[in-house]
Amino acid sequence: MDDVANLGRTTICVGTGNNGRDALHTSGQVAQGGRTFVELAVSSYERTLNLQLWKSYVDEMEVFLVHPSGERIGPLYENLGPQRYYMGNTQLLIYYGEPSPYSVAQEIYLDFLPRNTYIDQGIWTIELRGKRIVNGEYYMWLPGGNVLNQATGFYAPIPYWTLTIPSTARRVIAVGAYDSQANTYADFSGRGRMVAAAKPDLVAPGVGIQTTKSGGGYTAVTGTSFATPFVSGGAALLMEWGEGVMILPS
Repeated sequence: MDDVANLGRTTICVGTGNNGRDALHTSGQVAQGGRTFVELAVSSYERTLNLQLWKSYVDEMEVFLVHPSGERIGPLYENLGPQRYYMGNTQLLIYYGEPSPYSVAQEIYLDFLPRNTYIDQGIWTIELRGKRIVNGEYYMWLPGGNVLNQATGFYAPIPYWTLTIPSTARRVIAVGAYDSQANTYADFSGRGRMVAAAKPDLVAPGVGIQTTKSGGGYTAVTGTSFATPFVSGGAALLMEWGEGVMILPS
């Protein structure tokens, strides 16, 4: 996306997604020798679930996992290939990622799979222990896109870093949504954080937008997908204006 955005006469506008108020993300910091507990509620009839844990590769954190029954595994170790565990009626596949040439972040991927039909419901706990800490920050995500039951999520969610891919690309225009009637940021709109590359780049009306509907007539819609066209149209008009401007020599 960044490479394409660098091409001449190209502007890419992307919605930030609608997971801002969902319990799909949490984050925090682990101190040297400290312990942090992250509680995850898994509802009944959940067929599959995966969790991404991201941390700095230079940080050594011991990871433990506690089943709703109290059964415990860990610490998990960084090994090549998948690690397989069984807890109750749930099978766990755990993968440790490696840093890329352009990032020192490391992913620990946990895949929850049912041994029969459903994953064990209840409160799962992820315990992190700081063994050798330089930074200590961690970030966890569950899958979005309404693939999980509503009652599944983190007990202490954080709305920041809920941008959905590809709005995280640096050179695209990431568009959030606001409620133009209430003049406030839309709580569902995916959020970033004030860092070196702050996202979203801007927000546009995304609540109760009147548009055409299939079969004829009009309807009101909500979401960052309906905020993004305002920005795309504005960008197109600016590019059209720029093409038509004649620069005279001074």
